[in-house]
Amino acid sequence: MKKQICILGSTGSIGTQALDVISQHSDLYEVYCLTANNRVKELAEQARKYHPAAVVIANDARYEELCHLLEDQPDIKIYAGKEALDQIVEADPIDMVLTAMVGFPGLSPTIHAIKAHKKICLANKETLVVAGELICQLAAQYHAPILPVDSEHSAIFQSLVGEDENKVDKILLTCSGGPFRLFTKEQLEKVTAADALKHPTWEMGAKITIDSASLMNKGFEVMEAKWLFGVPADRIQVLIHPQSIVHSAVQFADGSVKAQLGVPDMRLPIQYAFSFPKRLPLQGERLDLFKHRLEFFEPDIEKFPCLGLAFEAIKKGGNMPCIVNAANEIVNEGFRQGKCSFLGMGEIIGQTMAKATFDKNPDYEVYVQTDAEARDIAREIMNHN
Repeated sequence: MKKQICILGSTGSIGTQALDVISQHSDLYEVYCLTANNRVKELAEQARKYHPAAVVIANDARYEELCHLLEDQPDIKIYAGKEALDQIVEADPIDMVLTAMVGFPGLSPTIHAIKAHKKICLANKETLVVAGELICQLAAQYHAPILPVDSEHSAIFQSLVGEDENKVDKILLTCSGGPFRLFTKEQLEKVTAADALKHPTWEMGAKITIDSASLMNKGFEVMEAKWLFGVPADRIQVLIHPQSIVHSAVQFADGSVKAQLGVPDMRLPIQYAFSFPKRLPLQGERLDLFKHRLEFFEPDIEKFPCLGLAFEAIKKGGNMPCIVNAANEIVNEGFRQGKCSFLGMGEIIGQTMAKATFDKNPDYEVYVQTDAEARDIAREIMNHN
């Protein structure tokens, strides 16, 4: 029996690469549902190619357009709205859900998928950033496995396979450093969104590419690693590794370090999440270590304050990571639209952390309220700067 996969965010970078993996292993996997937020034409094209049982467009306003594009595909059920996302992941035939949506909206359907006992292939980092404690509790309660898709967390996961109860001393989380690694603070004051979108090694969506340039993405990954692997943040070390060959590593109690290496190709961690514990063949470039010099540097928190703010949020706990995530989503979009500077992003996030209502023991409703409040605060600060 082919495994039935639901892809939340199928038109994005992760979603499209996941479909390539499924194409390479069409004897093992089948698309049950594809979803998108606004990209109606791309979603319709994917539906024609992969013939899922259902498609969901999260933006209700695009429903009629999607119906028109797929009017000659009567076997494909078409749904719209955020509630439809929550409902579709619960469908009985689905074996695994790839959560590749970007941002806070990915949290609710992930929770519904966990409660439906689905295997979660997690590419939506905000799910654990915002509500890591809640997600881990639910995953344990409903016996829903969570397999990381981020290249770094997949590398850590792969390094831990077979280690069972062996004590982890430290997680070594690697980071390319982004396009501004060697810039001075004066140069950073003048960079534009167009400059930031030129990532040196990875091809990603605009939001994540900007987060990578500010190192906020790495701060979020520290939060994710804490929840995924049960290692406190003070034992997670960030290493700037410009070549993006060592995807991350684990240091054990005896001092030995295990790492996962490979060319920058997101299809590998996607496929490993699908196929674990098996390793399947994957067409693509192979790593040639004779061609690569491996370098590692400490991150500069003064030039990239977002990473420091993320560690502060982890230390504070409660809903503070949710506050940081919400503020970051506002300033990230603001920077792309020219409403705030590159360095201004960190300043606005820091001010939002100081102003938003702190809750030490949040539940899901508090996360929703916190997200809305922090967005309003960050937006107001940005608009008055």
